[in-house]
Amino acid sequence: MSTIHEIPLTTLDGRATTLAEWQGQVLLVVNVASQCGFTPQYTGLEQLWRSYRDRGFAVLGFPSNQFGAQEPGDASEIAQFCSRTYDVTFPLFAKTDVNGDDAHPLYRVLKKEKPGLLGSEAIKWNFTKFLVARDGRVLERYAPNTKPAEIAKDIERVL
Repeated sequence: MSTIHEIPLTTLDGRATTLAEWQGQVLLVVNVASQCGFTPQYTGLEQLWRSYRDRGFAVLGFPSNQFGAQEPGDASEIAQFCSRTYDVTFPLFAKTDVNGDDAHPLYRVLKKEKPGLLGSEAIKWNFTKFLVARDGRVLERYAPNTKPAEIAKDIERVL
């Protein structure tokens, strides 16, 4: 696999795709969960998506149940929750492991390119965010407690 854009993905509704669908766009990749203290960040993520999508930006949400079992639902339940509770319209993907032996290849690349505090690659919790340039370079990694609005200046800079 030569670029991040070639990594196979599955959307929340079961469609096979790759990041090539978003090639040439700035991406904010986020591991999300419906029952987390950070779940209200869906509102801010949706605001970023709506504000910048016409300029070549996308938020990509990857539900994960690896932290406190805070994403226990199936794809249909996740989709309904996100739509009804937070009016989420940005792309969501199949439930994904972000750590461990079964970590998705996308998260393996993201973590390697932008390790966390003290060089740790592990994702510490839900709503860890990665900003990816149009060419697929991983530019920044943001902690779960970083509010989406705080990332806007970085998005503006790379758009």
